[in-house]
Amino acid sequence: MEYRTLPHDDARISVIGLGTSSIGEADEKEIIETIRMALDHGINYIDMASGHAAAFSGVGKAIAGRRDQVYLQIHFGADYTSGEYGWTTDPDKVRKAVAWQLKMLQTDYIDFGFIHCIDEESDLRTVQENGIIDAILELKRQGVVRHIGLSSHTPALVNQVLDMGILDMVMFSINPAYDNRHGEYAFGESDERLALYQRCAKEGVGISVMKPFCGGQLLDAEKSVFPKALTRIQCLQYALDQPGVITVLPGVRGRDDLKALLAYCDASPQEKDYSILAQFDAVKQKGRCVYCRHCHPCPAGLDIALIHKYYDLAKLGDALAADHYHHLERKASDCVHCGHCTKRCPFGADPMKEMETISAYFGE
Repeated sequence: MEYRTLPHDDARISVIGLGTSSIGEADEKEIIETIRMALDHGINYIDMASGHAAAFSGVGKAIAGRRDQVYLQIHFGADYTSGEYGWTTDPDKVRKAVAWQLKMLQTDYIDFGFIHCIDEESDLRTVQENGIIDAILELKRQGVVRHIGLSSHTPALVNQVLDMGILDMVMFSINPAYDNRHGEYAFGESDERLALYQRCAKEGVGISVMKPFCGGQLLDAEKSVFPKALTRIQCLQYALDQPGVITVLPGVRGRDDLKALLAYCDASPQEKDYSILAQFDAVKQKGRCVYCRHCHPCPAGLDIALIHKYYDLAKLGDALAADHYHHLERKASDCVHCGHCTKRCPFGADPMKEMETISAYFGE
């Protein structure tokens, strides 16, 4: 399992995490065995925005004695006290719902406390006026909440909360369909969404990804907005290649789904290659580097995709990205102008020419 470090902390988080939206449909034994199998394979991040209250007891029993091996993402506004999922912005109900979740999970602290489901201006206004954000901040001061996050599908609202300077993590829906303005939650223009990912990276706010398969539609050619189905591995790699992303949280229904996700860990570069997107008319991400690595391997040994990502972020003022670039073993100035990358780029970019621009920008 690969891990990425949360910028505001030293937390090492598995690039593949777990969503629990559907696991509550399984019996408790299957829930427990699935979570234990995930932990045994190095997964250490679980989102608890479940569709079913039954998930909490099972997860709690599965992590008993292993609480220090897992990060839990808990949502302030998700209410399971009725036995089913509900959403509330009533401060008293939020407190009771969080207390219930902690009890079921057999824990007394929250790794990531999330402001839940902010997709409209009225949602944000309500959680501010009702004191829910203040309550999370107070719990962080007390040490009950260790990091603060936000879940949303709307770039403009995420930016408003980023402006508050309180976030460590954003849960956002990232997949090739939404990023190209196709699908139920495809909020924001393509450039606006990319700018959000870049802002998170620049400001050291991690992104945990929901809906990486577009609700499963991208895995089915008959349902997809694209003419061909993508694989789970391609979708996971696409999400992980976006700036700021720390972990991807696909939902699982049990161990069979988990096994399909774990195949990513042993996948070849060819299996992770999602450059087929460039063949689809519905894709707008053309004429620029999308970090897909289809141009790799570089004969001169450059990590072209990573060089370009650092450049894009540095231009926005990300000093850490600039520092990372300067510590690369091979930099843009090492390009031998063989043209291999430009010939292979399926998105119509010119990486060879861009290496000259990047070298001039960084001075090496």
